[in-house]
Amino acid sequence: MSKMGRPPADTEPVTIRMEREMLRAIDDYRRAQEDLPSRPEVVRRVMAAWLAAQTGEKSEI
Repeated sequence: MSKMGRPPADTEPVTIRMEREMLRAIDDYRRAQEDLPSRPEVVRRVMAAWLAAQTGEKSEI
């Protein structure tokens, strides 16, 4: 019998602590988005946009 749960992916978890003020800002940003992304998804999107800006690529946000 196969295990239930998350399928294998080429990812690694990243755990960080943030001040409550930053979390409030993230939550405000989340609520302004049409699809109400999760906090981790917001961090992924912002990092992807920042990384794209560093290399001059177009972000997918």
